[in-house]
Amino acid sequence: MAAKGIPGPVSGHPPANSELHARAGLLSDFILGSEDGIVNVLGIILGLSAATSNVRLIIIATVAALAAESIAMGAVAYTSTRSRRRLYIAETQRELREMRELPDAERAEVRAILVNWGYQGAQLEEMLRHIESNPKAMLELMMAFELKLAPVEESGPRWSAFVVGSATVVGHGIPLVPFFFIGHDILLGATLSIILSAIALFGIGWYEAKITIGAWWANGMQMVVIGLAGGFAGYLIGHFLGSAPGI
Repeated sequence: MAAKGIPGPVSGHPPANSELHARAGLLSDFILGSEDGIVNVLGIILGLSAATSNVRLIIIATVAALAAESIAMGAVAYTSTRSRRRLYIAETQRELREMRELPDAERAEVRAILVNWGYQGAQLEEMLRHIESNPKAMLELMMAFELKLAPVEESGPRWSAFVVGSATVVGHGIPLVPFFFIGHDILLGATLSIILSAIALFGIGWYEAKITIGAWWANGMQMVVIGLAGGFAGYLIGHFLGSAPGI
């Protein structure tokens, strides 16, 4: 049984401010999946375009990569987010146990946080008393500012997998679309893939700047440079391997 005033063992439900953490996580997942999808497929397309003139081969290779990569990215997002949730729950239970068994040590840790924020003297002691009188506030303070951990909703791993996987599929499709309409013109398909990818990457950077901070044009250009650099690396590999004897 929990000591008086101290919450009992957690059921895994994060505090109310978890909505902000969830939104930040979804933004990160969207950027991760979409950018990864665009860069990976653009690299494959440019690499194959430098090594072969077979449009059908490019479509088959990129669709296969789309299926494998989207499933893999979704699975990684699920397991990594689930691990963060389990870590948060485990550390919450540990903090609750220490609040019951080592109250003086926990009080000293809260004091250190407040001192680091600039509280001193009577103001420091008053703040410390207020926090001690509310065990829930004390627990969340320790989780956020001592352990630097953010809560994860129970549905977080599933949502993360869905967003990353879906964004990866969409990202994969953007550079691939031209090859369904260009016939046998590899150069035209590769050129259109670069243009569409650059526009999409710029849009991702613009969206990130719109809902966070930073200049939209700088964020957009940064995404374009990073993405096209990955595609160009694929082109170089395809060019040199395609022209290498015996390969």
